[in-house]
Amino acid sequence: MQAQGGITVQGMCELAKVSRASFYRSWLEQEPDAAEMAIRDEVQRVALEHRSYGYRRVKEQLRQEGVVVGAKIVRRLMREDNLLAVRRRKFVRTTDSEHKLEIYPNLAQYLELDQVNQLWVADMTYVRLRREFVFVAVVLDAFSRRSVGWAVGRTLEATLPLAALNRAIESRQPKPGLIHHSDKGAPYASNLYVSRLEAIEAVPSMSRAGRPWENGACESFIKTLKAEEIDARSFASLEELEQNIEQFMEGYYNTRRLHSALGYLSPVKFEQQQAPAPGVPWTPAKMSLPRHEEIYPDAPCK
Repeated sequence: MQAQGGITVQGMCELAKVSRASFYRSWLEQEPDAAEMAIRDEVQRVALEHRSYGYRRVKEQLRQEGVVVGAKIVRRLMREDNLLAVRRRKFVRTTDSEHKLEIYPNLAQYLELDQVNQLWVADMTYVRLRREFVFVAVVLDAFSRRSVGWAVGRTLEATLPLAALNRAIESRQPKPGLIHHSDKGAPYASNLYVSRLEAIEAVPSMSRAGRPWENGACESFIKTLKAEEIDARSFASLEELEQNIEQFMEGYYNTRRLHSALGYLSPVKFEQQQAPAPGVPWTPAKMSLPRHEEIYPDAPCK
């Protein structure tokens, strides 16, 4: 909102040495209509800056900026202004699991994560350009949801996810004991890819066929990437797509985007808050296996 003379609400609050929350509360008591317009302006600003935020994330973003407003009000204002996120549901198969390569068991479902680089999850998706289809491979740190590696290419062969993996290895330098989880597709089961994992002493883990939820964190990230960046604009070339994905990953997703699973923190900020104390060594993730207990309802009690 602009005040007379071009001074923003934030600027006026700084000059008066009061918080924006106090400003809005006092204004609401005196001028209800004007106060709602000011809050609406803040909601619109956040919703347009973060294109696919729902009302909960918009409310949390405003709270972190000093604007205290209820979720119901944010939802109503976003609905009235047609700012509620609309997600398109679709499933595109990019996995070829009909092969005779070695398949590894799903270890990721049993892990208890408490540090970074304990579990990486990987996946691929397709992108339609103006004249061709290309593919994007990503690697996430499952603990912080941070994108640690990605690559763009014109093929689904193992060289594409391997490029994303090499980028992740270069940036994170994982220690032996890392679990790497993916689907059971041929690129991830290939000798080229598995040999790279073995070289860094990582342990492969794979989802079962027809169970995309077993790699849910990466599936969710792919939906976010497509909804908030890829589907939001058109790309003329692979190079243009690659440049924009780079900007999205490092300029927005890793550093600014709030995640409800992380307590409404960005991946970078979450890693900073969860970093182990100095001197505490890195350890592999612990396995948490469910215990089997036999129950006989007809047996007499002792």
